[in-house]
Amino acid sequence: MTPELTYLAYSIALFFAVVLIQGYTGIANNGPMAMANARDDLKPPTKFQARMKRLTDNYRENLWFFAPLVMIAAVAGISNQWTMLGAQIFLFARIAHAIWYALGLPLIRPLLWLAGVIGCILIFLALFGILS
Repeated sequence: MTPELTYLAYSIALFFAVVLIQGYTGIANNGPMAMANARDDLKPPTKFQARMKRLTDNYRENLWFFAPLVMIAAVAGISNQWTMLGAQIFLFARIAHAIWYALGLPLIRPLLWLAGVIGCILIFLALFGILS
């Protein structure tokens, strides 16, 4: 397995953790029976619950950029310092972004998001030989 695929696996593990935390917030707010049923009459989400939903959605959207790029690189046999750096930047930016977002801290979060996008751009540019 390439280092980039390893970083993808770690990114998926982080996504699982984010989803589990989001699920826990629903259970904590509504109780396990309400969440196990049709969810028609749930309480309004708490601020933290709503924030974790936004974090989950944001993470899912960003995986749509990262995962295909890493898989294309693996299938094409492209693994170099740029693809590895891009994968590292993506993972560590997403870890920091998830923590920052979950804590509701201001200002830096968009920069952490941008860092993850830059990681994807590095992989994209390496796929086309612009970075080699």
